[in-house]
Amino acid sequence: MSALPHKVGAEAIAEKGWLVAHKWLILRRASQIGILLLFMVGPWFGWWIVKGNLNYSYTLGVLPLTDPYLLAQMLAAGQTPEQLAWVGVAIVVIFYLLVGGRSYCSWVCPVNLVTDLANWLRTRLGLKGGAHLARRTRYWILGMTLVVAAITGTIAWEMLNPVSMLHRGLFFGIGFAWAVILAVFLFDLFVMRQGWCGHLCPVGAFYGLIGKASLLRIKLPQRAACNDCMDCFAVCPEQQVIRPALKGINGAAPIILEAQCTNCGRCIDVCSKDVFRFGIRFGAPVPGVSGTVSPVPK
Repeated sequence: MSALPHKVGAEAIAEKGWLVAHKWLILRRASQIGILLLFMVGPWFGWWIVKGNLNYSYTLGVLPLTDPYLLAQMLAAGQTPEQLAWVGVAIVVIFYLLVGGRSYCSWVCPVNLVTDLANWLRTRLGLKGGAHLARRTRYWILGMTLVVAAITGTIAWEMLNPVSMLHRGLFFGIGFAWAVILAVFLFDLFVMRQGWCGHLCPVGAFYGLIGKASLLRIKLPQRAACNDCMDCFAVCPEQQVIRPALKGINGAAPIILEAQCTNCGRCIDVCSKDVFRFGIRFGAPVPGVSGTVSPVPK
């Protein structure tokens, strides 16, 4: 008889229990949905805790937050941001310099809910293969949005940005907004795994640049305990960031320093050997400088 197919995370659930094996996923969903609801309760119920959207918001009439990517487009378009917008950008940039720029993608962005659903359904349906696009494509798209802003003098990208579209759809029920979100869902489901967030989205690309030197990282203090189950690889939205730190490729230290790591924590959840944990970028052994790197099984 052939062995039953391996279920991702099954070992972690058996070792740690279902709740612990889904802790970071649950916290992420609570963060994403909670932030979305903070914006929605104003227009829906008149409770104006947060005014605006993820591009620009004002919380409790005190805290301004501005998307730095929006500000970059405004400057490219030759527009002059208000002074409060600069304050909001400074707050956001400092925050993501600390926690990792692409933490925005996994902990804040509501479109991640859509793409994760598509990926979950893709796995359940057993859909394999698909189109191939280089992950650097998102940087080309990022550059193009700024060029278009400079040529047209408008923030043209925001007319198509799925994040902005999702907010408009929830606010106003605009049909075209939902068409854009549906297109992202179908693209990730049938065309390419993690196609939008991992290969095309210029917002994620921009935040990745912000977080290149961020303090919060995924560390691998128990990487020698890895049993090669591949569960971390299966759940990671940016699979290319796992292997160097896990296998010590070219003497890599046991810490993920790749800017494209989204700090989603799923590798921590699904690992039955507790190889991964959150930590700061300092203190990991640096090959040839301080200490030795833990051996990694072949």
